[in-house]
Formats: sequence, structure tokens, C-alpha cells
Amino acid sequence: MLFMADTQQADEQVETVAGAAAGKRAGRHTAKLAREIRAFAGTHGGSAEGQLAHIGRGRIRIALVGADGEWGNLVADTLESAKAAAEQAGLTLQDDFDGDLAARVRTGRYEWSRMAGIQVGGRANA
Repeated sequence: MLFMADTQQADEQVETVAGAAAGKRAGRHTAKLAREIRAFAGTHGGSAEGQLAHIGRGRIRIALVGADGEWGNLVADTLESAKAAAEQAGLTLQDDFDGDLAARVRTGRYEWSRMAGIQVGGRANA
């Protein structure tokens, strides 16, 4: 027979174990993001800069711009994870995606056709 105090202690132990498992998953996710940032930078001129933006439901977009002007995105589960991954990877973060950072982005034919697809030669909105 469990008494109220025993039940409460058991609940606290379950929460502690669940919290530790979630912490390990978050740590692995952060480490994976850091590896991906370093790989992106290595492939695109040896360095990269980034900017963090909230995209909904607590998720954070890490916009990356390589030294060669190529760009990409990663998504982190939390702001803390995004910041930690950027720090681990040595990524320089900018406050905004405008000015010098945006000017360095190189876009190709694919991006221009996608951006203008609806307005120029694309399907009409139904």
C-alpha cells in the first residue's frame, strides 16, 4: 500500500528521469546542429555567419550565409539550443538578416524562379 508521501516521491523520481532523458536528447540535437553548422561553413568558404529567427511553436530557424555567399537553413527545437549550437560551432550571429549579411547572399536561377513563380509566368492563384 502506497501512502501519499510515497506516491509524491515516486512521481518526482519519474519526472527527474524524464527530464534527464529530455536533456540528453536536447544535448544531442544541439551537438548535431553544431556539426551541421561547421560542415556548412567548411563547404562554403571556411566560415559562415548566421541569424536566429522564431518560426513558430518554439522552433528557431538558423539562417546561414557562407563566406562564398551560399545560404541555408537549419531548425532548432529551442532558442537555447540554437544559441548553444552556434557558440559550439563558432558561428558569428547577426541581430538581423539585412544589410551586409543579406547583401552577401548569392541567389541562383532556381531561387529567382521560385520567388517570382506566382507573379511572373506561374500558375494563377485559384
